[in-house]
Amino acid sequence: MAIDPAVIGTSAPSFSTGAERGRLRFFAQATGQNEAVYTDVEAAAAAGHPDLPVPPTFLFCLEMDNPDRGRFLTDLGVDVRTILHGGQEFAFHAQAYAGDTLTFRTEVKDVYVKKGGALEFIVRDTHVTRDGEPIATLTSTIVVRDPKAAK
Repeated sequence: MAIDPAVIGTSAPSFSTGAERGRLRFFAQATGQNEAVYTDVEAAAAAGHPDLPVPPTFLFCLEMDNPDRGRFLTDLGVDVRTILHGGQEFAFHAQAYAGDTLTFRTEVKDVYVKKGGALEFIVRDTHVTRDGEPIATLTSTIVVRDPKAAK
C-alpha cells in the first residue's frame, strides 16, 4: 500500500486536555524522577515555578488523550498491525505546568519510502499550545511495513 504524498500538510482536528497534578506525580514516579519539583508544589514554588512543571516527555502522554487518535491511520487505510515506532523528537518553546489546558494540533510533515516501498515513513508534527502560546513541537515518525513489497 502506498501512502499518498498528498497527505503532507494535512491536519487532524485539534483537541485540548489538562495537565493534572496527580498524573504528573504518577508519571514522575513511573519514570524515576527524584527531583521534588515534579511532585511537590512547595518545592516547585521554591524553584520559581507557579506549579508542578510538565516533564518534556509527558506531552506525548497528554497527546494520547486525543479521542480520535487512531483515526489518522484508519483514514489512510493503514493496518495498525504493520506499523512500528520510528522515532520522536521534541522542540520546546515554553514550560507547561499543572493546571494548564494544552491544545494539540497534528499535521503530516513528510511521507517517504525506503527499501523499494517495503517501508513507508510518516513524519508528523504535533504543535502544543497554551492559549495560543507555543509550548512544544512533538515530532513522531511512524514506519509502515508492506510485507508484499518486501518479497
